[in-house]
Amino acid sequence: MGFTRGELESYAGDTVADLVGPDLRLLFVGINPSLWTAATQTHFAYPGNRFYPALQVAGIIERPIQRGVEMSDVDREYFLGRGLGITNVAQRATAKAAELSAQELSDGGAVLREFVRSSKPVVVAIAGITAYRTAFGIPKASMGEQPEGFEGARLWILPNPSGLNAHETTESLGAAYRAPAIAAGVVGV
Repeated sequence: MGFTRGELESYAGDTVADLVGPDLRLLFVGINPSLWTAATQTHFAYPGNRFYPALQVAGIIERPIQRGVEMSDVDREYFLGRGLGITNVAQRATAKAAELSAQELSDGGAVLREFVRSSKPVVVAIAGITAYRTAFGIPKASMGEQPEGFEGARLWILPNPSGLNAHETTESLGAAYRAPAIAAGVVGV
């Protein structure tokens, strides 16, 4: 599946439903949906995004999940059955996260707090340190587990899996993503 630039731009401002199930253990939080994500209604769907390959490297998922297209029912059930979920700090789809205002990130952070209080994951893993710092007013936050936790859950800040984050590899992302998955009981030590 491919899209023209015009087709993708038509999805600017759209939203994508959260991907969560009843046995949520590890909640991944993206910055906001990309236009490709909005077009396919599938989180981290852009073909060059390394989210799903990194999950496989980390042992969080044991088989590939197809990227670039709408997530199949089989993949959705598999993902949710692993106790995994996905949401975003900001809900508005953009071509680049830099298009979001600080206020949008802050407002989204408040919504995320309520979402975590109601969904009660064991671990929250936010992929994007700059967005985290802005959304929660913690300018000196660093990567890794955050000692303060998040609304009753343990909290990790992880590298963003976007291909624009060029200094990360699928392997380095997988290594970073494994620690919160262990803490959530999704994978063994």
